[in-house]
Amino acid sequence: MFYHDKELQYKVKVDKPNPVFARMLQQAVGGIEGEIRVCLQYLFQAFGSRGPSKYRDMLLETGTEEIGHIEMLATAVALNLEGAPLSLKEEMAKDQAIGAVMGGMDVRHILSSGLSAMAVDANGVPFNGSWVVGSGNLAADMYANVMAESTGRLLATRLWEATDDPGMKDMLAFLIARDTMHQNQWLAVLEELGGPTGVHPIPNSFPQSEELQQYSYAFMSTSINGETAPGRWTSGPSIDGKGEFSVIQGKPAGQEPKLAPPAPKGHAQKEQMSTFDNIIDKAKDVLG
Repeated sequence: MFYHDKELQYKVKVDKPNPVFARMLQQAVGGIEGEIRVCLQYLFQAFGSRGPSKYRDMLLETGTEEIGHIEMLATAVALNLEGAPLSLKEEMAKDQAIGAVMGGMDVRHILSSGLSAMAVDANGVPFNGSWVVGSGNLAADMYANVMAESTGRLLATRLWEATDDPGMKDMLAFLIARDTMHQNQWLAVLEELGGPTGVHPIPNSFPQSEELQQYSYAFMSTSINGETAPGRWTSGPSIDGKGEFSVIQGKPAGQEPKLAPPAPKGHAQKEQMSTFDNIIDKAKDVLG
């Protein structure tokens, strides 16, 4: 069950409304780095959480916190749109070069939302639920969460650089700080699970004896000249402590693909149906 407080999680103040910046803020609302993504990611991970209940509880609390971040950003978008023209005719009447509308404002803020935020990115592309990661594996999900918070913090710092509005800088500074906490929060879970040697390889429940272990810790070089620059990943103990890094030259270890002729009812070209290669292959099959 969720509850709502009419007051925002942190203050949102816009001194100089800027419809172009409102469009930029949409990325933090509905973009792949945005708050809808992390909110749904944490909540769906929680909804399907199996195992110790503390992880479910933590994910629920943080996902709920992110709802508040969406509300803050939606408010910031709306405040930045206050005073924006509601038609091109208004802008033209001011004898400006179509002003804010054609100069960078998202016209859907006029046409679709009436000067309000939308569940879209900065280009007006709707939020995509396929960005939400909830694998059912706690360690894998934590790494996905670190990535989500890292790109979210990166976006927030770029937005901070893109505005000189004191109120917007203050709000973004709050969101940047929360991203710092959440990065550390997910890393703390991974540490609690045993760190790199404990959680890797993910899933750690699959027996490594069943994988082809000659490939488990070998960096495969596909360089045409066979030269590979040395790095931490080319020699020494593996990060999970279960092997030694090495370098192998990538070479074909499989067969050349041989596909059957096209299915007649698939209606490929006649020339595809009975090629010389196909005839030879059929003859080989018949003759053994």
